[in-house]
Amino acid sequence: MGLLERLRKEWFIFGIVLVIAVARLEPAVGVKGGPLKPEITITYIAVSAIFFNSGLSLKTEELTSALMHVRLHLFVQIFTLVFFPTAIWLFLQLLSITPINEWLLKGLQTVGCMPPPVSSAVILTKAVGGNEAAAIFNSAFGSFLGIVITPLLLLLFLGSSSSVPFTSIFSQLFMTVVVPLVIGQIVRRYIKDWLERKKPPFGAISSCVLLMIIYTTFCDTFANPNIDLDKFSLIIIVFIIFSVQMSFMFLTFLFSTRNNSSFTPADTVAIIFCSTHKSLTLGIPMLKIVFAGYEHLSLISVPLLIYHPAQILLGSLLVPTIKSWMVSRQKALKLTRQPKAPVKV
Repeated sequence: MGLLERLRKEWFIFGIVLVIAVARLEPAVGVKGGPLKPEITITYIAVSAIFFNSGLSLKTEELTSALMHVRLHLFVQIFTLVFFPTAIWLFLQLLSITPINEWLLKGLQTVGCMPPPVSSAVILTKAVGGNEAAAIFNSAFGSFLGIVITPLLLLLFLGSSSSVPFTSIFSQLFMTVVVPLVIGQIVRRYIKDWLERKKPPFGAISSCVLLMIIYTTFCDTFANPNIDLDKFSLIIIVFIIFSVQMSFMFLTFLFSTRNNSSFTPADTVAIIFCSTHKSLTLGIPMLKIVFAGYEHLSLISVPLLIYHPAQILLGSLLVPTIKSWMVSRQKALKLTRQPKAPVKV
């Protein structure tokens, strides 16, 4: 249960940050030009630190065993980077006629464009006992794909909202995401034994840096005197986020358990979490790059800031149910595959 406790603790910390921000406790700390200087420390240093830390901690050798499971990888990546954003776009066409804040709705679209996360989907898959290697591969591979595909999706669905030239987006992403990640992997090769022996707290380091990014984003949101964030829209967005997660988890379960799917119960567990979870670690820095200087950036970021703790909470609550299904399904399959004893005459 240690993994679940870690997830619940992370969700609780995000809740504290949200309460602090909503309560407007020293919101100016995080805004541009404030004591934290987020235009430098967040945009460049913090983002680079997260991905250097990811490169340093990512065990690439653990991914080789899952590399050949092509059908599973295609399913996860197509669902999360094609079906998910398209379905959200179609859903938003219906919601556009409602009084829900339009910028929060655009924020829902950005959630759909995000790649799978590196941590939560893997932790939940491991907690259930699913295909952890497949979860690790798809989380890492999805993050790499997201570096290129997510900005393209954002520009496709919200292109007119971006005030940053296309080349600037990818140059900044390359310098703050790809380069630190590669450097982290290179450094890992030389200090691998030390890392295995000392086991540095990579998760805690990334969480602390990410919390600083989240805090400054909330500060930007609630320090704006002209912000138009009504309670009705916020409550509806929270309800929609939980509904979307539950619906998509059910869809992935149905698709991956069809008779001709060839996926094992352990594969289905990895598919459920990797296909429906979205990355906050990559998402918030990417939104800050793609929509840098845009006046509605704070409102657009809110759904993603809600989606991350919501997916952790919902996933941890469903772990016992999914684990019970997986175990019973594995036993049933094992019984059907056992050769029948010859009947004695």
